[in-house]
Amino acid sequence: MDQLIYIAAAGARETMMAQALNSHNLSNTATPGFRADLAAARTAYLAGSGVSSRAYANYQGQGIDDRPGVINATGRDLDVAVNGVGWMAVQTADGEEVLSRRGDLRIDAYGQLINGAGQQVIGKSGPVALPDYQELNIGSDGTISIVPLGEDPNTLVEVDRLKLVNPDESLLLKGRDGLVRIQGGEPTVADAAVRLIPGSLESSNVNAVESMVRMIELARQFETHVKMIKTAEQLDQSSAELMRLS
Repeated sequence: MDQLIYIAAAGARETMMAQALNSHNLSNTATPGFRADLAAARTAYLAGSGVSSRAYANYQGQGIDDRPGVINATGRDLDVAVNGVGWMAVQTADGEEVLSRRGDLRIDAYGQLINGAGQQVIGKSGPVALPDYQELNIGSDGTISIVPLGEDPNTLVEVDRLKLVNPDESLLLKGRDGLVRIQGGEPTVADAAVRLIPGSLESSNVNAVESMVRMIELARQFETHVKMIKTAEQLDQSSAELMRLS
């Protein structure tokens, strides 16, 4: 009897975890450049004498969905989208370098270039800081050029260059905070082959319809596990009644 209860309870727990991951993906359908988390279930056998026949479900992270999002033209000078493979290097509030494809850039009150999540965008030698300008241009190679205040409109000055990287996809790891890092904390190296599409934004690669269908499937799976637990309870009560009769 305990086999049925514990296996059903374990299945319900893992289904809840899968539902949480799916809900996280669904909540980011409007986040520019978001890459969905992947998860898969595997069979986990219980080790020990007399219990090797017990098989539990175990959901594990399977990395990041590398399907590209849709590129939408915005015409905004500070909007950029990574063209194909590659990432932009950004810095968190505690100074850690992480990877992002979010290209809705803006300039904060201190003249620093940040993305829509508030992370500082990294250039050649650290976070990008821009002086006052009257016109700005970001090239397909990540080069940031400006026309300084009071200068001729044809006078372009290169200020910095975005750090664009293309690490091995198998080394990428998304943490609980939703930030993408390289396993082992290895430093990233700029890759000149990575290109941007200026004046555009990449949408999230989460398919809202697929995620909604998945949510319904997981909800039904959870209900099935709960019914199995109730069935085990009923069987236990029936067995106890038979023992009292005997």
